Amino acid sequence: MDRLHLINVFVAVVDANGFAGAARKLAISPPAVTRAIGELESHLGVRLLTRTTRVVRVTEAGARYVEDCRRILAELAEADESVSGLHGAPRGRLTVTAPALFGALHVTPVVTEYLQSYPEVTVSCWFLDRVVNLTDEGVDVAVRIGELPDSSLQAIRVGTVRRVVCGAPSYLARHGRPQRPEQLAEHALVLANAVTPAPEWRFKVEGELQTIKLTPRLLTTSNDSAIAAVAGGFGLSRLMSYQVDARVRAGELELLLQEFEPAPVPVHLVHREGRHASHKARAFIDLAVERLRERLRERLAPLG
Repeated sequence: MDRLHLINVFVAVVDANGFAGAARKLAISPPAVTRAIGELESHLGVRLLTRTTRVVRVTEAGARYVEDCRRILAELAEADESVSGLHGAPRGRLTVTAPALFGALHVTPVVTEYLQSYPEVTVSCWFLDRVVNLTDEGVDVAVRIGELPDSSLQAIRVGTVRRVVCGAPSYLARHGRPQRPEQLAEHALVLANAVTPAPEWRFKVEGELQTIKLTPRLLTTSNDSAIAAVAGGFGLSRLMSYQVDARVRAGELELLLQEFEPAPVPVHLVHREGRHASHKARAFIDLAVERLRERLRERLAPLG
């Protein structure tokens, strides 16, 4: 029994929504498709498909199994590429994830430069303010902002970003500038939960970390809305330096309490490729490391 052949046939049947379409796609006879599915179901001891005269439907077990089969076939293709295509042009699909605003501002330029260099690659960008599981969700490369937990993933540090308190000049003109972290209690605060999951901020005071409990006037799950509220003169917020970089440079926001900032937050490029990385992933990682280090060093470090 050729398990790989059976898996290919099963995936083709699901993709084509029928046996005849799978037969045409694979250039084999419909009876050969039927035999392959029967052999696979017999081996597994479970029904993967339900058939009527007109419709083929995937069973619950089949739906779970087809996702595993797709992953197996993708990994085999990657393995082939890493051995035989190492010196050829990158090709195929690459999936990249990053925090939403960081991805839009700093990863998108890397992706477009990469695509212009390698016309046989397509890239899917997942810019989300949540941690994407690279293995379970089939993602090739991720940008992680923050300390990394121990894992089997490969990580390359590309720089740091700061956690900065900021406010609009109009707000500061009306309410004054806090000189110490504890004076934040006297101000209207905007809390972006995507950045600060608990109602407290930490500052470095006299060499030690000090926690300031917050009573925010505005809670939002969107960094963009927090930035808009603060830039509109509503109050103060703490965000990542890359999120407010352009507005600070434009004079729309001012940085506060800089001498009390905690240590910068590391930024890593994380991937699951290991030393046998596919050519498309390795080419992207090499470019992204170089470009992100440039952007973080030249654009973000001088902020404020």
